Amino acid sequence: MASNDIVTLEDSTFDKEVMKSDIPVLVDFWAVWCGPCKAIAPVVEQIAVDYKGKVKVGKMDIDKHQGVAQKFNIRSIPTLLVFKGGKVVDTVIGADQTRIIESVKKVTAG
Repeated sequence: MASNDIVTLEDSTFDKEVMKSDIPVLVDFWAVWCGPCKAIAPVVEQIAVDYKGKVKVGKMDIDKHQGVAQKFNIRSIPTLLVFKGGKVVDTVIGADQTRIIESVKKVTAG
């Protein structure tokens, strides 16, 4: 479910890829069985292409990597968190494609 422009995140790589990133990071918490997750996948992939170099996009399979999902209290999927400077600056819960795009635009403005 990930393209070349999307980082596949794991519990063991999360700190390096997200918390210590020099640029904002959009993290998509998802699972293979999640229909709404599949529905937003093309939007997430397009964001990765359109904002390459400005925003890092990562996907984290919550069935394979539960530690980070538990740390950030992910209770439903899809949940997308936007990180900047190692802190969550925005959260999108559900398959709201417009809200996801707005969140990324906001973090890259200015």
